[in-house]
Amino acid sequence: MGFNYLYIPIGVPTFHLESAQKEFDKSVALLKSVDDSVLVPSEMLLSLDKLHAFIDDKHPDFVVVQNITFANGAYMTEVLRTLDCPVLLWTLKEPVIDGGRLRLNSLTGAYSAANVLSAFGRPFEYVFGSPEDDEVKSKISAALSAARLRVALKHLNILQIGHTPQGFGFGRALDSEMVTKFGANLLSIEARELIDLAKSYSDDEVASYLKDAKNRIVALDEIKKENVSDFARLYKAYKDYVEKNNIGALSSRCWPDFFTAFGTPVCAVLAILNDLDVPSSCEADTYGALSMYMGSFLTKRPTFFGDPVSMDAVENTVTFWHCGTAACSLAREDTGARAGVHCNRKIGPTLEFGCKAEPRVTIFRIGKKANGEFRLFLSTGEALDKPQQFLGTSIVIKTDQSSKALVENSVKNGWEPHFVVAMGDIAAEMKVLANMLGIEVEEF
Repeated sequence: MGFNYLYIPIGVPTFHLESAQKEFDKSVALLKSVDDSVLVPSEMLLSLDKLHAFIDDKHPDFVVVQNITFANGAYMTEVLRTLDCPVLLWTLKEPVIDGGRLRLNSLTGAYSAANVLSAFGRPFEYVFGSPEDDEVKSKISAALSAARLRVALKHLNILQIGHTPQGFGFGRALDSEMVTKFGANLLSIEARELIDLAKSYSDDEVASYLKDAKNRIVALDEIKKENVSDFARLYKAYKDYVEKNNIGALSSRCWPDFFTAFGTPVCAVLAILNDLDVPSSCEADTYGALSMYMGSFLTKRPTFFGDPVSMDAVENTVTFWHCGTAACSLAREDTGARAGVHCNRKIGPTLEFGCKAEPRVTIFRIGKKANGEFRLFLSTGEALDKPQQFLGTSIVIKTDQSSKALVENSVKNGWEPHFVVAMGDIAAEMKVLANMLGIEVEEF
């Protein structure tokens, strides 16, 4: 998957070009330090002819348009007519305020450019500051990460295995909505197809999968032998299908089918897939799986998927939990990812552990309003050093804002009961992505 972006420094030659050149050189150095896939012009683009000479043969995924000096709205008009990609508009500070000449007048140019962007109906990001400012670097870095994710979504095959259980329709996705809003390709199969495939394997065919699982999961041998063998068959069926069909994320039906029609849960299979960089949600929550993909793409680590099940207003925490599908690598060091049996069905293997501490986490999900419009839940906090809270897998988050207000307001606003916890602070990146996709953000 290729990615490139353009630095477009626009202006006119009637301002202080020595000052502008210094800002140009520093800006190029900054952009290359953030992401070296940047394509930069050999000089400042101080006329419409020079602008076109640089952009006309380019097909970028993202552009940074900087008013290196003042430029009127015609410059941004030509950028938008020629290129179809997200835009970050960058205003430079005046290098000197001494009662003398206005060196750059970048800010007035930004107003002209933003006026055109608004007229075109194009969402855009904005940053004000010099190349030396940490805030500028952080904003550009977040915007580039979001732009890379936007491109990745266009190459994503996301698999929906089976239907959501009754009453869980909030996770059901339509292929037309998935591709038009997010660019992703939604594939669908029935759970029985993978169950039948799993049943066809011999013990020898799944021996390597069982060995791999035992290296990841503690005490797997303590689970009933036939269930462990059937789990290994499921593991091979899922993994082979994922690899054959280039699946980047998946949602899977779990209960009751895997208990009643197969006799072994799929929980531990999903846990391992999460560790293999295939974000995998249960209860066929496809928008949950999409959210997991976003989080793991931005952090390069597995995410936690679960329900908010407990809130402690004094401790200012919310506990997220699920039956046992969390990635093995998230487990506390003192316990590891331990095998167990399902809390309700008493059949294994599931995963049983509390998650390790994490200094910064982001709680989020792609959800829907009652009218069908997409929206983004967003909150941040810290994962505490807490043991397993309930049978299954759990993580305890001390939220940056009031945990009581988070729970009360998200319940009142009708949010879905599944959330994703990403290991790192990616709130800035998710806000940029939401803006690029035209999705409303609700922060808690």
